[in-house]
This record gives sequence, C-alpha cells and structure tokens, in this order.
Amino acid sequence: MFRKTPTSPLTPQAPIERVTSVLGPGINWKGDLRGSGGVRIEGSFEGEINIRGLVVIGETGRVSCEQMQANSVIVAGAVKGNITAEKLEIRSTGRVWGDVTTVGFSTEEGAFLRGQVRMEERVELSLVEEVKPATDSDRENE
Repeated sequence: MFRKTPTSPLTPQAPIERVTSVLGPGINWKGDLRGSGGVRIEGSFEGEINIRGLVVIGETGRVSCEQMQANSVIVAGAVKGNITAEKLEIRSTGRVWGDVTTVGFSTEEGAFLRGQVRMEERVELSLVEEVKPATDSDRENE
C-alpha cells in the first residue's frame, strides 16, 4: 500500500544538517569556503561562504564576509556580513552585523543583530555544486 518512491540521480540532495568539518579555535583562515556538508567555525575566517548544508559559527568563531549563503546557519559567535539562508538562528552569545534574508528566523534573549531582516516564503540560494575528484581519464586529457 505504501511504497517508497525511488529517487532519481537528478533529484537534488537534502542539505546536510550535521557538522562534518571544523575550523578550530586557533586557526585564522582567509579564502573562500564552498561545497556541501556541515561546517563549524571556532577560529577566525575571512572570505566568502557558500555551503550546501549547515554552517555553525561557534562562540569563539569570528567571520568577516560580504555574503554567506547556506541552507542553515547558527551564529553563537560574531559575523560581519550579509547572510542568506533558509534557516537562521542567532544564539544568546551571537552577534551579526549585516542584512539577513531567510525563511525561518529565531533568536535567543541577548542575541544581537544590526541590519535588516527580510523574511521570504522561499530563498533562492546560488550554491555551488560539489567538485568531482579528477579521474585517470581526466589526467590523460591534460
């Protein structure tokens, strides 16, 4: 009576809602962060963030970027830059300086946001697809 419908290879994957990579508290990173997975930032990061999945800015995390795009963002540290996400949560220790575009938004008492919040029914994320590793045939064509 109830059947699971087979998923086609063209069906977009659901975003990853768990942390798979960590930028530790002693790390200072400058560059862009793209791909899929869950990322937790406890150090300082400067650059663009474009993640299909979850981005967590921990209490010791400091992020400076023009634009952060992800499916879900949790801020317990500091973010200076605009955030576009389907879900955004700013914890009590979280600080955000920038404009926010989101579908779901929550804050805890003590959270700080200086910027505009735009709530949408749907957010279009221009997330970069995962880069496939090079195969032997790709190397032969170089």
